[in-house]
Amino acid sequence: MTHASTSQNIVVQAVQDKPALEQFIDLPYQLHQADPHFVPPLRISEWEKFDPKKNPFYEHARVELFVALRGEQVVGRVAAIDDDHHNATHNDNLLFFGFFEAGDEAVATALMQTVEARAQELGRSAVRGPANPSMNDGSGFQIDAFDTDPFIMMPFNPASYPSYVESLGYSKIKDLYAWYFDIQKPDVGGRIARIAARAKKRYDVTIRDVNMSNFEAELGLLKHIYSEAWEKNWGFVKYTDQEFDHLAAELKLILDPKMALFIESAGEVAGVCVCLPNVNEVFKRIPNGRLLPRGILYLLGMKLRRKWFIQSVRLPILGVLPKFRNKGFEAILIDHIVTCGYNQGYSFGELSWILEDNHSINQAIKATGATIYKTYRLYEKALS
Repeated sequence: MTHASTSQNIVVQAVQDKPALEQFIDLPYQLHQADPHFVPPLRISEWEKFDPKKNPFYEHARVELFVALRGEQVVGRVAAIDDDHHNATHNDNLLFFGFFEAGDEAVATALMQTVEARAQELGRSAVRGPANPSMNDGSGFQIDAFDTDPFIMMPFNPASYPSYVESLGYSKIKDLYAWYFDIQKPDVGGRIARIAARAKKRYDVTIRDVNMSNFEAELGLLKHIYSEAWEKNWGFVKYTDQEFDHLAAELKLILDPKMALFIESAGEVAGVCVCLPNVNEVFKRIPNGRLLPRGILYLLGMKLRRKWFIQSVRLPILGVLPKFRNKGFEAILIDHIVTCGYNQGYSFGELSWILEDNHSINQAIKATGATIYKTYRLYEKALS
């Protein structure tokens, strides 16, 4: 599939071979190399992300990649993502866009026109995004706090990208909040600690670390909680077993067992909280996302001398099963993870992402003294 914008001499082409895929993967490194807040992702991970043989997302979705060229220069990219699981779960008729990069507004226009044309060919009624490639991954355009680095597994974009899609008729469908948390602040968590203390007195609860020697069983518990606790959330689609196993294999490499907790009530698992070391602090030091020749040294240093490199954590998973909600269990988990983070020597963290209308979780986080410092926005456009 080829789409041309003759006024700007822009041609959009489908990625159909390895050289074109290499151009697609390489573009962000070229566009953002001068931005001090761009964290180059590991290239080996990027290649796996777009490999249907290694990424189980492709088992229920089709991902079509496109690059935009001005002359012989690649100046943009986008993916058209047709996710059967999302549309079936939410009774939607959407095509998602993702992995968006554009050198200027004309490039963005050509790319999004290509996605919209593909959506109409598929009979889809709207386009939503960005999702990279789903809501279980990095989602939304960052719309503020452009003087900050992204945390692990969170997207990055320059300030211009939201305006590009807004000018094409895309409007906000949902905001996702990122909260900043100062772990070392002396009075942090005072209110949440009091709520947690009351809940502990009232209910028979136990907090325990994840048991890495019994990782498969622990993973089964996490799958159960994740599916049940997030089921009613806007845009949520359950991971398949293959997707969950794939994610777990990646996270196991960086997981700090002291920052992954289960809460149990009378011996029954009730919820989970997982904080991840913000390895983006390390990735930012790896030249151009390449492990060789020097990048591997930074990774070894991270593994052997973590505190020398990583000061921050990201909390991407905090969930309590529906039958245990409104009992203060969320507060207990938050209070405990703050103490763990302090004891592990972390200085600050990000709690992300949280749906703007998930009021119970947002209020619990606010009670810790955390502040919303960054917002990611998902956009949608109806097609006629």
